[in-house]
Amino acid sequence: MVRKHDLPHEFPQYRNRIHELKMTNEKFARLYKEYQRVDKEIVRIEMEIEQTSDRFLEERKKLRLHLKDELLKMILVSCQP
Repeated sequence: MVRKHDLPHEFPQYRNRIHELKMTNEKFARLYKEYQRVDKEIVRIEMEIEQTSDRFLEERKKLRLHLKDELLKMILVSCQP
């Protein structure tokens, strides 16, 4: 079974902040778009819609994790008073 990794699903407590940052922060919006693209690519591979090597899939997962970390840092910084 393929698990959802979209940011609002991963961090429901920050759903509104994620939306706000996508609308107001160009860097966040760019990273968010890249995160979504990589996540969709991984889902297609995991669903066997696309074929690739295990190594490539692992590289994509590491990239997704890196992007998620960067986005979460931006979310948390934006929540600080």
